[in-house]
Amino acid sequence: MQDTKKIRLGISSCLLGNPVRFDGGHKKDQWLVNTLGEYVEYIPVCPEVEMGLPIPRETLRLVGNPEDPRLVTTKTYQDHTTQMKEFSARRIAELEHEHLCGFVFKRASPSSGMERVKVYKDVDPKEAKNAGAPSLKGVGVFARAFMEYFPLLPVEEEGRLGDPNLRENFIERIFVMQRWRDLLEQPFTLGKLVEFHTRHKLLIMSHSVVHYRAMGKLVAQGKQVAPEELIEQYQTELLTALKIRATVKKHTNVLQHIAGYFKKKLSADEKQELQEIIERYHARLVPLIVPLTLCNHYVRKYGEEYLASQWYLNPHPVELKLRNHV
Repeated sequence: MQDTKKIRLGISSCLLGNPVRFDGGHKKDQWLVNTLGEYVEYIPVCPEVEMGLPIPRETLRLVGNPEDPRLVTTKTYQDHTTQMKEFSARRIAELEHEHLCGFVFKRASPSSGMERVKVYKDVDPKEAKNAGAPSLKGVGVFARAFMEYFPLLPVEEEGRLGDPNLRENFIERIFVMQRWRDLLEQPFTLGKLVEFHTRHKLLIMSHSVVHYRAMGKLVAQGKQVAPEELIEQYQTELLTALKIRATVKKHTNVLQHIAGYFKKKLSADEKQELQEIIERYHARLVPLIVPLTLCNHYVRKYGEEYLASQWYLNPHPVELKLRNHV
């Protein structure tokens, strides 16, 4: 049931191993390149080089108000704020036509950091050494513009992707986004939207039951709404729901929901085994892959077609090992 089409993903160019950093080096991320790269077509972006700065170059930093900082060089204090903002607007307009399913930014970068980027006090260069510790409330200039333009598109930093929960959530979202884009590439029908919504039911519920119900109402009233408006409203609800982190409690509720489909099919021993495994997952004794493997086994054994169609049971390639953590 897995997708075969590669997902288009924006990425900070240095993470692919391209020598675009200030010192002519790179920050190649092996997992992004070698593992996720099997399923992704990357669109690299290096804002600093693409806006015209050389390699090598003087380093940059953010200074001033964290909400709207200036981008300046660290030694000569040349201000590149306007240049970066103008470049960002042009590049983001180009990226809109790439139909990206997400973006991976470079951690701590004054141009591409997604969060917690250092912002220094805007003082006379001669007093810079005595200005005190920088704030960690900044966002890279390009990253800020990108996230403001695409507020619901999945985004992450390579550093945060080291957290297994954040990694799983991000990858799940980009695979859903790809399936949504695939749907929009076809002539739209309400029936196709109903099928998409139905197959993503349990996956969406693992993030937000409230949003799932709202999306259900949208679909149910689909004939009364113009297709363009319906698509826009549904997409907003979908991406907003997926932005909400799935939790052990939410997954447990979905697993119990799945178990309900087997109440007339499983033997007493099988029911007990499934409940015990779900309880162990809820107690964080086993990873999510354990109860899901058993659920998938029963889906095949008892021919449960509705569950077999649910993306929740196989949301992304097992090779990514995203549900193997406790």
